[in-house]
Amino acid sequence: MRLRNSKTATDLILTSEYLIRETDNLIGNWHKIFNNNAMIHLEIGMGKGNFIRTLAKQHPEINFIGLEKSDKVLGRALKTLETEKLSNLKILMVNAADLNLYFDNQEIARIYLNFSDPWPKIRHTKRRLTNANFLRIYKAVLQRQGEIHLKTDNRKFFEYSIESFSDFGMLIKNINFDLHSSNLSDNIETEYETKLKSRGPIYRLEAYFGGENYENE
Repeated sequence: MRLRNSKTATDLILTSEYLIRETDNLIGNWHKIFNNNAMIHLEIGMGKGNFIRTLAKQHPEINFIGLEKSDKVLGRALKTLETEKLSNLKILMVNAADLNLYFDNQEIARIYLNFSDPWPKIRHTKRRLTNANFLRIYKAVLQRQGEIHLKTDNRKFFEYSIESFSDFGMLIKNINFDLHSSNLSDNIETEYETKLKSRGPIYRLEAYFGGENYENE
């Protein structure tokens, strides 16, 4: 699809085939939207979309959904996507706190949290995407053994997330305190990550529900 120079972000939000605008009947119907029964991976806070766009290209056997609340950022992502033909990628302009309104229980196989707002002030703790309130939501929509992959440049947020995951009975693996000094060959950078990686370490981990407290939370 050739993008006309006159097409604005607002136009794309109203017309792009990637953006799901009718959200009332999505629960349990994603296989119809993608026209297949492939597993679903979800990125919360996709930004300009480089990460999820690259994943969708590399893994046509997986369906990807990106969440982004900012219309300005989403407009930029859609502008880039209009030059692509990715049948396995869709976007939702919704809040992560409302995931249960769009996804059925155990409908998601993996969640990506890339450079989420760390909300450093104590009074904003509940807004952090790794707070227990959000973990309960993720647990409902994630499949058993479904994973959360987290990357951040904020050490305090990373340590908070480790503690939050552990307190919730989650299992954590592949903890990395300096991603770009490691040998992780398949790392896909976000736009934000590309800018920040020379200024300090990038932290990464994988976590999943499946510990001894899985049924009790």
